[in-house]
Amino acid sequence: MDQNLPILENEVWNAEPERDLRRVGSHPDHWYPLAWSHELKPGRTLATRFAGDPIVLVRPKQGPVFALADRCAHRQVPLNQGVVEGCAVRCGYHGWAYDASGRCIDVPYLGKGKLPNGVRAYPCREVEGLILVFPGNAARAADVPLPALGSLADPSYKTRRFGREIACHYSFMHENLMDMNHQFLHRKQMGQMRPRFLGQDSGPDWLETRYSFARTGGKQPLGEAAILGQRRGIGERTADKDLMTIRTEYPYQTLRIRTNSATPVMDLWIVYVPLDREQRRCRTFGLLSVKRPKIPGLLQAAWPLLVLFTERIFKEDRAIVETEQAAHDAQGADWNQEVFPAIRSLRTLLRRCGAAADLPAATNRLECA
Repeated sequence: MDQNLPILENEVWNAEPERDLRRVGSHPDHWYPLAWSHELKPGRTLATRFAGDPIVLVRPKQGPVFALADRCAHRQVPLNQGVVEGCAVRCGYHGWAYDASGRCIDVPYLGKGKLPNGVRAYPCREVEGLILVFPGNAARAADVPLPALGSLADPSYKTRRFGREIACHYSFMHENLMDMNHQFLHRKQMGQMRPRFLGQDSGPDWLETRYSFARTGGKQPLGEAAILGQRRGIGERTADKDLMTIRTEYPYQTLRIRTNSATPVMDLWIVYVPLDREQRRCRTFGLLSVKRPKIPGLLQAAWPLLVLFTERIFKEDRAIVETEQAAHDAQGADWNQEVFPAIRSLRTLLRRCGAAADLPAATNRLECA
């Protein structure tokens, strides 16, 4: 194996720190969705995870959702296997009960004055169909704003909620969305598209890029026409038409498309929640909002085409980022030779905003003689 390959990027560009981006963990001091509201029924529990830590979501029949460490303090049995009683959850083994603060409020065979310590409680909010948890330092939660969920609350948009588990580090997802030079990957779905990078802006915890596009071959997919609200022919592109703005505002991402006005015709909000301790698997939570046209019912009629089109695009993206993760694990390090300035800036941002401690290394590194 050529020993220079893993550090080629640093030798050539001399711009990025040596820290392997794929071992930079998601910073826990942010609000992360752990479930959709419809996944947690009244009087039930739901097992979730953040970066390997088990978290149980509890929905009392009366009262707000709350989140606790998914381990009973007694024998470490998962509380998601327990029973919701009033505004508490009772472990299914010995019946120890915990309220929303994590305090143990009852042990059936002990007196009230002898109750043991409880379990960790996580700040929890339910907003617009998402159950958000603050997995970091709870004392900081009040100072960290909840994410702005795109155009979800705007009635002039129709929104699709989507997401699934993906076998890759979250940074691959940020790079995939930010770098529109990968349109070649989608040539079967979108035809031949030529992106034009219009520049970028940045701040301490955000990076924004801008693109315009020209179709150089193939027909416009009907799903794309449904999003734009109009057809586009080969070679069409102007400075104020089909302007795409992509923003990573750590740890969230947005993608907005504008055609002839300042109002987006499409507004995507998405976040990638790490599931395992090594953070090589994440769950996406996405909100895709499309501007309703002036003709009533037109978007509703075109919605199945839009869903089919976006699912095919997401499927290709998911397959390619999982392939990237597999290559990283086989090589045991980040060998990427990144040349695009926007992605180089993004990688620096993700390193700066991510967790300080490195994640465990991959265990299936490729060994070469």
